[in-house]
Amino acid sequence: MIGDAARCSVVRMNTMIPSPHRTPPPPRSTANPAPARIAGSVRRTTSIDVSWPDGIQEQRRFIGAARDLWTPQAGAQGLTLAKAHFDVRMAEDKTITAITADPAPAGIERLVGARAGGHLRSVLREIMPDIAHPLYLVLDDLSGSALVSAFAWAQFNPDWSERLRARIGEEQYDQLLAQRVNVCWGLKEGNSGVQPGGPPRDVASADAGDVRNPYDPHGWHVLSDHEGAGFRRARRIDVTRDEAAGVIHIDSAFQDSAARIDGSRVAIHEYLLSATADLATLEVLSIEPEARILPFSECPGAVHNTQRLVGKGLADIRGEVLAQLRGPEGCTHLNDALRALADVPELAAKIGG
Repeated sequence: MIGDAARCSVVRMNTMIPSPHRTPPPPRSTANPAPARIAGSVRRTTSIDVSWPDGIQEQRRFIGAARDLWTPQAGAQGLTLAKAHFDVRMAEDKTITAITADPAPAGIERLVGARAGGHLRSVLREIMPDIAHPLYLVLDDLSGSALVSAFAWAQFNPDWSERLRARIGEEQYDQLLAQRVNVCWGLKEGNSGVQPGGPPRDVASADAGDVRNPYDPHGWHVLSDHEGAGFRRARRIDVTRDEAAGVIHIDSAFQDSAARIDGSRVAIHEYLLSATADLATLEVLSIEPEARILPFSECPGAVHNTQRLVGKGLADIRGEVLAQLRGPEGCTHLNDALRALADVPELAAKIGG
Protein backbone atom coordinates (compact mmCIF):
# COMPACT_ATOMS: atom_id res chain seq x y z
CA MET A 1 0.00 0.00 0.00
CA ILE A 2 1.18 3.50 -0.73
CA GLY A 3 0.71 5.82 2.20
CA ASP A 4 -0.85 9.26 2.03
CA ALA A 5 2.57 10.86 2.42
CA ALA A 6 3.64 9.42 -0.91
CA ARG A 7 0.59 10.99 -2.53
CA CYS A 8 1.27 14.48 -1.20
CA SER A 9 2.41 16.97 -3.76
CA VAL A 10 4.81 19.69 -2.71
CA VAL A 11 5.79 22.53 -5.02
CA ARG A 12 9.35 23.66 -4.49
CA MET A 13 10.48 27.07 -5.60
CA ASN A 14 13.59 29.06 -4.98
CA THR A 15 11.64 32.32 -5.15
CA MET A 16 8.78 33.80 -3.19
CA ILE A 17 5.23 33.56 -4.50
CA PRO A 18 4.59 36.84 -6.32
CA SER A 19 2.41 39.28 -4.37
CA PRO A 20 0.19 41.94 -5.92
CA HIS A 21 2.34 44.64 -4.30
CA ARG A 22 5.88 43.48 -4.88
CA THR A 23 7.16 41.04 -7.47
CA PRO A 24 10.47 39.38 -6.65
CA PRO A 25 13.12 39.01 -9.32
CA PRO A 26 13.02 35.86 -11.44
CA PRO A 27 15.16 32.90 -10.32
CA ARG A 28 18.63 32.91 -11.85
CA SER A 29 20.61 29.97 -10.43
CA THR A 30 21.51 26.83 -12.36
CA ALA A 31 21.41 23.35 -10.85
CA ASN A 32 24.10 22.09 -13.25
CA PRO A 33 26.00 19.86 -13.52
CA ALA A 34 23.71 16.86 -13.62
CA PRO A 35 23.91 14.55 -10.60
CA ALA A 36 25.89 11.35 -10.93
CA ARG A 37 23.78 8.38 -11.98
CA ILE A 38 22.60 5.98 -9.29
CA ALA A 39 22.47 2.20 -9.33
CA GLY A 40 19.46 0.61 -10.95
CA SER A 41 18.45 3.65 -12.99
CA VAL A 42 17.72 4.41 -16.61
CA ARG A 43 18.71 7.87 -17.84
CA ARG A 44 17.45 9.49 -21.02
CA THR A 45 19.39 12.52 -22.25
CA THR A 46 18.42 14.59 -25.28
CA SER A 47 19.83 17.71 -26.87
CA ILE A 48 19.20 20.01 -29.80
CA ASP A 49 22.01 22.34 -30.86
CA VAL A 50 21.11 25.17 -33.22
CA SER A 51 23.59 27.12 -35.34
CA TRP A 52 23.64 29.45 -38.33
CA PRO A 53 26.49 28.09 -40.49
CA ASP A 54 25.72 30.54 -43.33
CA GLY A 55 24.95 33.66 -41.27
CA ILE A 56 22.13 35.19 -39.25
CA GLN A 57 19.75 35.70 -42.18
CA GLU A 58 20.26 32.22 -43.59
CA GLN A 59 18.86 28.83 -42.63
CA ARG A 60 19.34 27.40 -39.18
CA ARG A 61 20.86 23.98 -38.61
CA PHE A 62 19.41 21.79 -35.84
CA ILE A 63 21.46 18.82 -34.66
CA GLY A 64 19.50 16.56 -32.33
CA ALA A 65 20.75 13.62 -30.27
CA ALA A 66 19.24 11.28 -27.69
CA ARG A 67 20.35 8.27 -25.66
CA ASP A 68 18.88 5.86 -23.11
CA LEU A 69 21.48 4.52 -20.65
CA TRP A 70 20.96 1.79 -18.06
CA THR A 71 23.23 1.92 -15.00
CA PRO A 72 23.31 -1.44 -13.20
CA GLN A 73 25.52 -0.24 -10.36
CA ALA A 74 26.83 3.07 -9.06
CA GLY A 75 29.90 4.28 -10.93
CA ALA A 76 29.41 1.91 -13.85
CA GLN A 77 29.82 3.12 -17.41
CA GLY A 78 26.36 1.76 -18.17
CA LEU A 79 24.74 0.07 -21.14
CA THR A 80 23.30 2.06 -24.04
CA LEU A 81 19.78 0.78 -24.69
CA ALA A 82 18.76 3.17 -27.47
CA LYS A 83 20.12 6.20 -29.26
CA ALA A 84 19.04 8.55 -32.02
CA HIS A 85 20.35 11.47 -34.08
CA PHE A 86 18.97 13.94 -36.61
CA ASP A 87 20.18 16.84 -38.76
CA VAL A 88 17.59 19.42 -39.84
CA ARG A 89 17.74 22.60 -41.90
CA MET A 90 15.06 25.21 -41.25
CA ALA A 91 14.15 28.45 -43.03
CA GLU A 92 13.63 31.71 -41.14
CA ASP A 93 9.85 31.19 -41.16
CA LYS A 94 10.45 27.85 -39.33
CA THR A 95 9.74 25.68 -42.38
CA ILE A 96 11.83 22.48 -42.49
CA THR A 97 13.73 22.32 -45.78
CA ALA A 98 15.81 19.16 -45.20
CA ILE A 99 16.05 16.34 -42.66
CA THR A 100 18.07 13.19 -42.06
CA ALA A 101 17.66 10.91 -39.05
CA ASP A 102 19.14 7.74 -37.58
CA PRO A 103 17.10 5.66 -37.08
CA ALA A 104 14.96 7.03 -39.91
CA PRO A 105 11.28 6.14 -39.43
CA ALA A 106 9.19 5.52 -42.53
CA GLY A 107 7.71 8.77 -43.76
CA ILE A 108 10.30 11.04 -42.11
CA GLU A 109 10.50 12.97 -45.39
CA ARG A 110 6.96 14.21 -44.72
CA LEU A 111 8.41 16.63 -42.19
CA VAL A 112 10.03 18.57 -45.04
CA GLY A 113 7.74 21.51 -45.75
CA ALA A 114 6.15 21.43 -42.30
CA ARG A 115 6.53 24.50 -40.08
CA ALA A 116 7.74 24.09 -36.52
CA GLY A 117 4.72 24.35 -34.22
CA GLY A 118 1.46 22.51 -33.75
CA HIS A 119 1.32 21.35 -37.37
CA LEU A 120 4.77 19.78 -37.14
CA ARG A 121 3.78 17.90 -33.99
CA SER A 122 0.61 16.53 -35.60
CA VAL A 123 2.57 15.20 -38.59
CA LEU A 124 5.19 13.76 -36.24
CA ARG A 125 2.52 11.79 -34.34
CA GLU A 126 1.37 10.25 -37.60
CA ILE A 127 4.90 9.29 -38.62
CA MET A 128 6.00 8.00 -35.20
CA PRO A 129 3.17 6.37 -33.23
CA ASP A 130 5.89 5.06 -30.89
CA ILE A 131 6.14 8.26 -28.88
CA ALA A 132 8.31 6.55 -26.25
CA HIS A 133 11.28 6.24 -28.63
CA PRO A 134 13.99 8.79 -27.78
CA LEU A 135 13.95 10.08 -31.37
CA TYR A 136 10.33 11.18 -30.91
CA LEU A 137 11.11 13.35 -27.89
CA VAL A 138 14.00 15.15 -29.55
CA LEU A 139 12.04 15.69 -32.79
CA ASP A 140 9.10 16.95 -30.75
CA ASP A 141 11.46 19.56 -29.28
CA LEU A 142 12.07 21.09 -32.71
CA SER A 143 9.03 23.34 -32.28
CA GLY A 144 10.13 24.79 -28.95
CA SER A 145 13.74 25.15 -30.07
CA ALA A 146 12.71 26.95 -33.25
CA LEU A 147 10.66 29.41 -31.21
CA VAL A 148 13.42 30.37 -28.77
CA SER A 149 16.71 29.79 -30.58
CA ALA A 150 16.97 33.14 -32.41
CA PHE A 151 17.61 34.72 -29.00
CA ALA A 152 21.13 33.29 -29.24
CA TRP A 153 22.13 36.23 -31.44
CA ALA A 154 21.47 38.64 -28.57
CA GLN A 155 24.65 37.30 -26.94
CA PHE A 156 26.75 38.31 -29.96
CA ASN A 157 24.85 41.44 -31.04
CA PRO A 158 23.55 43.53 -28.08
CA ASP A 159 21.38 45.49 -30.52
CA TRP A 160 19.93 42.29 -31.99
CA SER A 161 16.28 43.25 -31.40
CA GLU A 162 16.82 46.68 -33.00
CA ARG A 163 18.45 45.02 -36.00
CA LEU A 164 15.53 42.63 -36.29
CA ARG A 165 13.08 45.53 -36.11
CA ALA A 166 14.94 47.36 -38.89
CA ARG A 167 15.14 44.25 -41.06
CA ILE A 168 11.52 43.12 -40.90
CA GLY A 169 9.89 46.53 -40.44
CA GLU A 170 7.97 48.18 -37.61
CA GLU A 171 4.62 46.62 -38.48
CA GLN A 172 5.82 43.02 -38.58
CA TYR A 173 7.95 43.54 -35.46
CA ASP A 174 4.94 44.87 -33.54
CA GLN A 175 2.92 41.88 -34.76
CA LEU A 176 5.56 39.52 -33.39
CA LEU A 177 5.36 41.20 -29.98
CA ALA A 178 1.56 41.19 -30.03
CA GLN A 179 1.49 37.46 -30.79
CA ARG A 180 3.34 36.81 -27.53
CA VAL A 181 0.55 38.15 -25.32
CA ASN A 182 -1.12 35.34 -23.32
CA VAL A 183 1.00 32.66 -24.96
CA CYS A 184 1.95 31.53 -21.45
CA TRP A 185 1.72 32.43 -17.77
CA GLY A 186 4.75 34.69 -17.83
CA LEU A 187 3.48 36.62 -20.87
CA LYS A 188 -0.03 37.30 -19.60
CA GLU A 189 -1.46 40.63 -20.64
CA GLY A 190 -0.06 43.31 -18.35
CA ASN A 191 3.05 41.38 -17.31
CA SER A 192 6.55 42.80 -17.64
CA GLY A 193 7.46 40.70 -20.68
CA VAL A 194 4.69 42.20 -22.82
CA GLN A 195 4.89 45.85 -21.80
CA PRO A 196 4.97 48.54 -24.53
CA GLY A 197 8.45 48.94 -25.92
CA GLY A 198 9.22 45.24 -25.72
CA PRO A 199 10.38 42.93 -22.91
CA PRO A 200 13.00 43.90 -20.33
CA ARG A 201 16.56 43.73 -21.65
CA ASP A 202 17.84 41.67 -18.73
CA VAL A 203 16.05 38.43 -19.51
CA ALA A 204 19.13 36.21 -19.56
CA SER A 205 22.08 36.78 -17.23
CA ALA A 206 22.54 33.48 -15.37
CA ASP A 207 25.46 31.15 -16.01
CA ALA A 208 24.11 27.95 -17.55
CA GLY A 209 26.99 25.86 -16.26
CA ASP A 210 27.61 22.52 -17.97
CA VAL A 211 25.08 19.68 -17.91
CA ARG A 212 27.98 17.22 -18.00
CA ASN A 213 29.27 16.08 -14.61
CA PRO A 214 33.08 15.68 -14.58
CA TYR A 215 32.72 12.93 -11.96
CA ASP A 216 30.34 10.99 -14.22
CA PRO A 217 31.81 11.36 -17.73
CA HIS A 218 29.42 8.78 -19.23
CA GLY A 219 26.34 10.46 -17.79
CA TRP A 220 25.63 12.39 -20.98
CA HIS A 221 25.75 11.57 -24.67
CA VAL A 222 28.20 13.53 -26.85
CA LEU A 223 27.00 17.11 -27.37
CA SER A 224 27.41 19.08 -30.59
CA ASP A 225 29.69 21.97 -29.66
CA HIS A 226 30.53 24.62 -32.26
CA GLU A 227 31.89 28.15 -32.47
CA GLY A 228 29.77 31.27 -32.89
CA ALA A 229 26.18 32.03 -31.98
CA GLY A 230 24.34 28.94 -30.88
CA PHE A 231 21.37 27.67 -28.91
CA ARG A 232 20.93 24.41 -26.99
CA ARG A 233 17.94 22.64 -25.48
CA ALA A 234 19.10 19.90 -23.11
CA ARG A 235 17.02 17.39 -21.17
CA ARG A 236 17.72 14.69 -18.61
CA ILE A 237 15.23 12.15 -17.25
CA ASP A 238 16.34 9.71 -14.52
CA VAL A 239 13.94 6.89 -13.66
CA THR A 240 14.17 4.35 -10.82
CA ARG A 241 11.74 1.80 -9.41
CA ASP A 242 10.98 1.13 -5.75
CA GLU A 243 9.47 -2.34 -5.93
CA ALA A 244 8.79 -2.54 -2.18
CA ALA A 245 6.79 0.70 -2.15
CA GLY A 246 5.30 0.16 -5.58
CA VAL A 247 6.51 3.56 -6.81
CA ILE A 248 8.37 4.91 -9.84
CA HIS A 249 10.66 7.85 -9.03
CA ILE A 250 11.39 10.46 -11.67
CA ASP A 251 14.06 13.16 -11.49
CA SER A 252 14.39 15.35 -14.58
CA ALA A 253 15.90 18.61 -15.77
CA PHE A 254 15.21 20.94 -18.68
CA GLN A 255 17.35 23.84 -19.87
CA ASP A 256 17.48 26.27 -22.78
CA SER A 257 20.81 28.05 -23.12
CA ALA A 258 22.82 30.13 -25.57
CA ALA A 259 26.53 30.46 -26.26
CA ARG A 260 28.37 33.59 -25.14
CA ILE A 261 31.24 35.24 -26.98
CA ASP A 262 33.68 34.11 -24.27
CA GLY A 263 32.75 30.45 -24.79
CA SER A 264 30.57 30.10 -21.68
CA ARG A 265 26.79 29.68 -21.81
CA VAL A 266 23.91 31.78 -20.52
CA ALA A 267 20.68 30.06 -19.46
CA ILE A 268 17.30 31.32 -20.62
CA HIS A 269 14.99 28.72 -19.08
CA GLU A 270 15.74 25.99 -16.57
CA TYR A 271 13.45 23.74 -14.55
CA LEU A 272 13.95 20.74 -12.33
CA LEU A 273 11.06 18.32 -12.03
CA SER A 274 10.63 15.52 -9.51
CA ALA A 275 7.65 13.20 -9.67
CA THR A 276 6.37 9.83 -8.49
CA ALA A 277 3.94 7.41 -10.09
CA ASP A 278 2.23 4.20 -9.03
CA LEU A 279 4.24 1.28 -10.38
CA ALA A 280 1.14 -0.80 -11.12
CA THR A 281 -1.39 1.75 -12.36
CA LEU A 282 1.05 4.42 -13.68
CA GLU A 283 -1.03 7.10 -11.95
CA VAL A 284 0.86 10.31 -11.15
CA LEU A 285 1.18 10.51 -7.36
CA SER A 286 3.20 13.71 -6.96
CA ILE A 287 4.75 16.47 -9.02
CA GLU A 288 7.39 18.83 -7.63
CA PRO A 289 8.58 21.45 -10.14
CA GLU A 290 11.41 23.81 -9.25
CA ALA A 291 12.01 27.01 -11.21
CA ARG A 292 15.77 27.54 -11.46
CA ILE A 293 16.17 30.12 -14.25
CA LEU A 294 13.39 32.09 -15.93
CA PRO A 295 13.32 35.38 -17.87
CA PHE A 296 10.49 37.35 -16.24
CA SER A 297 9.50 37.97 -12.63
CA GLU A 298 6.01 36.58 -13.10
CA CYS A 299 7.15 33.29 -14.67
CA PRO A 300 7.58 31.16 -11.49
CA GLY A 301 3.86 31.35 -10.70
CA ALA A 302 3.21 28.80 -13.46
CA VAL A 303 4.37 25.93 -11.24
CA HIS A 304 1.23 25.94 -9.10
CA ASN A 305 -1.16 24.74 -11.82
CA THR A 306 0.95 21.63 -12.38
CA GLN A 307 -0.91 20.00 -9.48
CA ARG A 308 -3.85 19.52 -11.84
CA LEU A 309 -1.90 16.58 -13.28
CA VAL A 310 -1.75 14.63 -10.01
CA GLY A 311 -3.99 11.58 -10.35
CA LYS A 312 -3.67 11.45 -14.14
CA GLY A 313 -2.16 8.49 -15.97
CA LEU A 314 1.34 8.81 -17.41
CA ALA A 315 0.11 7.45 -20.74
CA ASP A 316 -2.32 10.37 -21.02
CA ILE A 317 -0.01 13.08 -19.75
CA ARG A 318 0.75 14.73 -23.10
CA GLY A 319 -2.93 15.34 -23.76
CA GLU A 320 -3.59 16.36 -20.17
CA VAL A 321 -0.86 19.00 -20.27
CA LEU A 322 -2.39 20.52 -23.40
CA ALA A 323 -5.86 20.43 -21.87
CA GLN A 324 -5.03 21.59 -18.34
CA LEU A 325 -2.13 24.01 -18.91
CA ARG A 326 -2.84 25.66 -22.23
CA GLY A 327 -1.84 29.28 -22.88
CA PRO A 328 -1.65 31.50 -19.80
CA GLU A 329 -2.59 28.56 -17.56
CA GLY A 330 0.93 27.19 -17.92
CA CYS A 331 4.52 27.83 -18.98
CA THR A 332 5.53 26.72 -22.47
CA HIS A 333 8.87 25.36 -21.26
CA LEU A 334 7.53 23.73 -18.10
CA ASN A 335 4.81 22.14 -20.23
CA ASP A 336 7.50 20.66 -22.47
CA ALA A 337 9.19 19.19 -19.39
CA LEU A 338 5.87 17.78 -18.14
CA ARG A 339 4.86 16.24 -21.47
CA ALA A 340 8.02 14.15 -21.42
CA LEU A 341 6.63 12.26 -18.40
CA ALA A 342 4.78 10.17 -20.99
CA ASP A 343 8.13 8.48 -21.72
CA VAL A 344 8.55 7.26 -18.14
CA PRO A 345 6.68 3.89 -18.42
CA GLU A 346 8.96 2.85 -21.29
CA LEU A 347 12.05 3.93 -19.36
CA ALA A 348 10.91 2.17 -16.20
CA ALA A 349 10.35 -1.02 -18.18
CA LYS A 350 13.97 -0.86 -19.39
CA ILE A 351 15.42 -1.03 -15.88
CA GLY A 352 17.38 -4.22 -15.79
CA GLY A 353 18.75 -3.71 -19.29
